[in-house]
Amino acid sequence: MNSFRHDASRTTVLTFQRTLGIAVACFVLLIAMNIPIIATAGEKLTVYSGRAERLIKPVLDDFTAKSGIQIELLSSGTTELVNRMKAEGDRCPADVFITNDAGSLEMARTAGLFRPLNMREVERAIPPQFRAADNSWIGLSGRFWIIVYNTTMVKPGQLQSLQDLADPMWKNKIAIPNAGSEYLQAGVSVIRASLGDDRTRKFLEGLRDNAGTQVYQKSSQIVDAVAKGQIAMGIVNHYYVYRHLATQPTAPLAVVMPDQQEGGMGAIMNVAGIGVLKHTPRMESAKLLVEFLVAQAGQKMFADLDKEYPLHPEVKADPALVERKSFRAALVPLTKLAELREPTMQLIEQVGMR
Repeated sequence: MNSFRHDASRTTVLTFQRTLGIAVACFVLLIAMNIPIIATAGEKLTVYSGRAERLIKPVLDDFTAKSGIQIELLSSGTTELVNRMKAEGDRCPADVFITNDAGSLEMARTAGLFRPLNMREVERAIPPQFRAADNSWIGLSGRFWIIVYNTTMVKPGQLQSLQDLADPMWKNKIAIPNAGSEYLQAGVSVIRASLGDDRTRKFLEGLRDNAGTQVYQKSSQIVDAVAKGQIAMGIVNHYYVYRHLATQPTAPLAVVMPDQQEGGMGAIMNVAGIGVLKHTPRMESAKLLVEFLVAQAGQKMFADLDKEYPLHPEVKADPALVERKSFRAALVPLTKLAELREPTMQLIEQVGMR
């Protein structure tokens, strides 16, 4: 009888071990085949987003489909959201903050809103110049300030530098972002850091005079006006042009990647990025989202859907874009944009830009 019990017990153990082994093998196989592992039902992350919903929601929807983690998305202006997170403090319902400006991410970091991330996946995927020193914010995609022009109104080679836009020959021929634009503030900050306040002031005065009333709230409006020949040229982030061309390939649009001449400061770069709120009780789910967005699949979505430059060195940009290796970027660190912003805004106001 005792022998029978011993044999039965031994058989039960062997069966359990065999079943466990099969389960582990299947789990490993799912990972190897890149089949998503669904998270616990009902898990949810709240994301505050300074990006337009149409640009970030498809990527977040794909994350939900692969992870099972639901996303509650609140989209608004970046500055408004940073101020809101500061005011809400530990009561803030957001787990994650995503926005389109490194200066704003750095301001949130210095306000103590983010938790540093010790993640090997991040450090392998995103070069250090595109993230905070302590990984409390991580760049996700790159964008460059370019000159877009109408090919029937401007000849190739007439423009080389952003500084050229201050030339009186372009009076009433330029469209620019409004003074409250984070893109404008970041761009002017880089110009100040590269060229100094005096040259930046003269540039802004010339830009103001040449633009006149052609001041726009949205970069897409600038591209549309240039495409229709309502204005000869404008300053925008590069992806607005390529999104327009993706739907209207015959539009008479071309771009200048500025300041590439000898002694030029290089093209002005900024990044969209992500930070995890320090108080979130859903840290592991937030890390899964970060990991998804910096991985090659997530980076390719930014490249394909949004026409942005992926930051992962092994992911290629849309072939319609100017080849990244063919031009230089300005050397001002992204982490400096926050401290540069306040004096830049004062200078923009002093010049009287709208």
